[in-house]
Amino acid sequence: MAEQMAQRTVFTASAPAKVNLHLGVGERMWDGYHELTTVFQAVDRREVVRLVVEPGAERTRLGSVVEGISTRWLFDDTLPENIDTPKNLAWRAVDVAVSAWRMNCDATAGIIHPALPKLRIEVDKSVFIAGGMAGGSADAAAALLAAHHYIEHFWGEPVGAWHNTEGLARGLGADVPFAVHGGNAVGRGRGDHLRALPSELPFWWVFVNPATTLSTAECFAKLDQLREGNPELAPQLDPSRVTDALITGNPHELAAGLHNDLEMPARLLRPAIGEVLDFGNAYALRAIVSGSGPTVAMLCEGEEHALAVRSRVREVFPGYQAFACGGPAHGVRMA
Repeated sequence: MAEQMAQRTVFTASAPAKVNLHLGVGERMWDGYHELTTVFQAVDRREVVRLVVEPGAERTRLGSVVEGISTRWLFDDTLPENIDTPKNLAWRAVDVAVSAWRMNCDATAGIIHPALPKLRIEVDKSVFIAGGMAGGSADAAAALLAAHHYIEHFWGEPVGAWHNTEGLARGLGADVPFAVHGGNAVGRGRGDHLRALPSELPFWWVFVNPATTLSTAECFAKLDQLREGNPELAPQLDPSRVTDALITGNPHELAAGLHNDLEMPARLLRPAIGEVLDFGNAYALRAIVSGSGPTVAMLCEGEEHALAVRSRVREVFPGYQAFACGGPAHGVRMA
């Protein structure tokens, strides 16, 4: 799986973004997170991660093997500050994978793990940053898989099964396990306990970033505030309308079933989100906030309709970023 480029060794993997077709938010759990019932769909907008090893790279048996990380956003050159640091999920994923492999070697009698060469991480982002589409989680999933092949290549022995993939993914973030699996799935707990849905029938979407930011914590806090003494805002935890529509493949049935408990707080916190939702409900089959926002997902009849809606979005909201893509998409894979 390694690619030789000008004598460099490059390991390239990609993973999909997601949209929540149903997002029911229950009570806070003991760990401070809310109990979720959600239906994920992976969409064919993929994050690409490359692990690059230069010839003659320094080798190490201890600490991080990552020398640095560089991120390129495909929309423009504007990136958040401090994105290229050890806190980046792709960097953390490589460190986690290498640490797990070292511990596994240490626990196996007679095996001493070799020194691994230092590497650089390159990330090509095609998903809105902090947009509610799990782009960072896709980076982590892709980096985990690429790191597996990097270890296997430089160890010189087959690593075998991808060691504790589910546990490593969960430890990196609630959406990372789904980025690994892709397709359609029901998620419970924090969204990381998954049950795959077998349907692969296609749907088409337009995703719009309304040029604003909205933190997940802020959106959940607003929902908790709105629910105080208001029984009409009880959690919607039954996703059956969405799961049934995925089986039939009918976009009108899916449109009727789309639901997100976080949509009202997102509208109230950021009026621009409401404007885009209203537009989507007029021109697409249905519009919904993706995750905790601020991205708005617009479900369309098919590819032709999606391209037409995307063009209209660019006319009405010329300063907003938008793209069209289909789903479901497969999970993490080597490029």
